[in-house]
Amino acid sequence: MPVPPLDQIRVIVATDCGSTTTKAILIELVNGEYRQTHRGEAPTTVEEPLADVTIGVVNALTELQELAGRALIDGQGQIIRPARDGAGCDIYISTSSAGGGLQMVVAGVVKEMTAASAKRAALGAGAIVLETLAANDRRQPHEQIQQIRELRPDMILIAGGTDGGNVKQVVQIAERIAPARPQPRFGGEYRMPVIFAGNRDVAAIIRQTFGTEVELSVVDNVRPVLERENLAPARDAIHDLFLEHVMAHAPGYGKLMEWADAPIMPTPGAVGNILESIAKKEKINVVGVDIGGATTDVFSVFDGVFNRTVSANLGMSYSISNVCAEATLPRILRWVHFEMDERELRNRVKNKMIRPTTIPQTLEALVFEQAVAREALRLAYLQHKEFATTLQGIQQQRGIGDMFRQQAGPRTIVDDMRLDLLVASGGVLSHAPRMEQTAAMLVDAFEPRGFTTLAKDSIFMMPHLGVLAEVHPEAALAVFERDCLIYLGTCVAAAGTGKPGRDCFGYQISGAELTESGVMRVGELKRLPLSANQTAQVTVTPRGGFDLGNGPRKRVERTVRGGTVGLILDARGRALELPIERDACRRTMDQWVTSLGLYS
Repeated sequence: MPVPPLDQIRVIVATDCGSTTTKAILIELVNGEYRQTHRGEAPTTVEEPLADVTIGVVNALTELQELAGRALIDGQGQIIRPARDGAGCDIYISTSSAGGGLQMVVAGVVKEMTAASAKRAALGAGAIVLETLAANDRRQPHEQIQQIRELRPDMILIAGGTDGGNVKQVVQIAERIAPARPQPRFGGEYRMPVIFAGNRDVAAIIRQTFGTEVELSVVDNVRPVLERENLAPARDAIHDLFLEHVMAHAPGYGKLMEWADAPIMPTPGAVGNILESIAKKEKINVVGVDIGGATTDVFSVFDGVFNRTVSANLGMSYSISNVCAEATLPRILRWVHFEMDERELRNRVKNKMIRPTTIPQTLEALVFEQAVAREALRLAYLQHKEFATTLQGIQQQRGIGDMFRQQAGPRTIVDDMRLDLLVASGGVLSHAPRMEQTAAMLVDAFEPRGFTTLAKDSIFMMPHLGVLAEVHPEAALAVFERDCLIYLGTCVAAAGTGKPGRDCFGYQISGAELTESGVMRVGELKRLPLSANQTAQVTVTPRGGFDLGNGPRKRVERTVRGGTVGLILDARGRALELPIERDACRRTMDQWVTSLGLYS
C-alpha cells in the first residue's frame, strides 16, 4: 500500500520486535500536534513452536487497540488501513532485533584503518559484529578460515585499500573468506550476502574470486582516501540486504515486510537514526546508551559524526558476571554506601545469571544492581571512546609543541565538555524507582563535564521513532521531544582535581522558580529543584585549576532546563575518584546519596 501524503497522515502504528517482547505504540495527531497516545506489548513469537513473528505483532496490536478503544486488526488478522471512522491507521512501520538481530563479520586490510571503517559502517547500520578479520591481525590464514567456518553471520562486509591503492592484500582477504564457504544463519536456502566496499579497482577480481558461491554487492569504498570515510553506501547496502535476504528468510518476516509501509530497520540502527536526527535538528552533541541484559549499546553524535559501539560482554543479567570480573567487586562496592558481604554479593550475581529476568526485591539488592550498572556503563563508555576516534593512517599537522609530546594513537572525538544531551535507555535506567537514581547512575558512569542536559527514554520509544523519521521526520521529532524523552534536568560539573573542602566554583542562579547563590567545595554534590517546564540562568566561576567549559578560572553563563530531578551541581572533580579505604569511601558515598536523595 502506498504511503499517503504527509499532510494526510493522522494515525501511525509502530512496533519493535525485540528478542523477548514486541512493543507497539500508537501515535495520533491531537490538536495539531503528533503525540504518542497508547502502548501495548506481547511476547515475541519468532522462536518455535510458533515461529511466526507476526503472531506476536498481532497480539501486541490487539492489546493496543483494547487500550485505545480503536480497532486496528480486522477479522482476518490484517492491519486496518487507511484510518477511517475511529478505526485503523494511516501507516504501519516496524523495527526488529528478534532472533538475535543482524549479525555480521567485517574484514579489511589493516585492522586499525579499513577494517575499523568497515566495523563503523556495520555498527552504524545496527549490526552486531561477530568478528573483525584483517591481514595484520596476526592469525594464520588457516585460523581465519576456520573462524569464518564456525561463525554463521547474516552477511559479510569486506573493505580494504584506498581507491587506486592496495590490491594484493585486498584480494588476499577475499581469498581467505571464499574457501571457507560461510553459511548464513537461517539455513542454506539462499546464498550468503557479501558486500565489497573497498578499492574500486579490485572489484572485478573480487567477483571472480567468489564466483557464484555468494550474493556479492559492490558499493563505493568506505575509505576512498586515507583522510575521509564514506560509510553511507555500505550502510544502505546493509539495510537493503537485511530486508532482501535476512528478514525474508526469518520466521514470519516475509509477511511482516508486506504489512510495513517502510523498510524494517534493525532496532539499534533505528535508535541511532533518531539520535542523529535530533542532533542535526538542534545542532547539538548527543550521547545515548541502551543497557540490556546481555549487551550495552552506546551511541554518540559529535559535530555531526555518528558512532555506535556494542559492548557484547557488558549487561545486567546474562553478562553480569563479565561486568563483575572486568570491573572487580572492590570497584563496584565503591558505589555502595553501606557494608555488604562479598560472599553474599557473589551469590547475588550467580542467582541473577540463573534467573536473568528477576528484579531487585530489597533495598540492598537495588543498591547493588545500580552499583553494577555504573561500572557496566563506565566500561561501555570507555570502549566507545576508544572506537570513536579520528581516522588512523592520516597525516596530521603538528606544532612545535607537539615535538615534546608523544601521542599514542588517534584521539577520541567524544568530548565530555562539549556534550549537550545525555540520553538513558534500558531497564536498570528507565525503570529505576526514582528519577534521581537514573540521574546519579548517568553522572557517576559518564562523568559529564561543564553543562549537560540529562534525559531518559520514557518507554523505549526511540526505535519506533527512528524508523518513523525515515517516513515522517516532523512527526518523529515532535513525539521524541514531547513524549519520548523525560528530562531529568541539567548537571553542572567542574573538570579538574583539588583538595577536599577547598573552593571549587561559585554559582549564581536566577529564574522564576529558582534563585540561589553560593560556593561549591571540592567533594560536594548538591541538587536544586527546577521543574521540567522551567529554565534558569546559571553563572559559574571556577576556582583554582577547575574548568566548567571556558577554561580554568573562566566564568561561564548558561541557560539551563529543569526536569524531574532538577539542577545538579557537581564539585567532585573530573576524573571522578573515590577514597580507596573502604570506610572512608562508604562515608563519602553516603554523603552523595543523601545530597541527591537517592534512597530515602
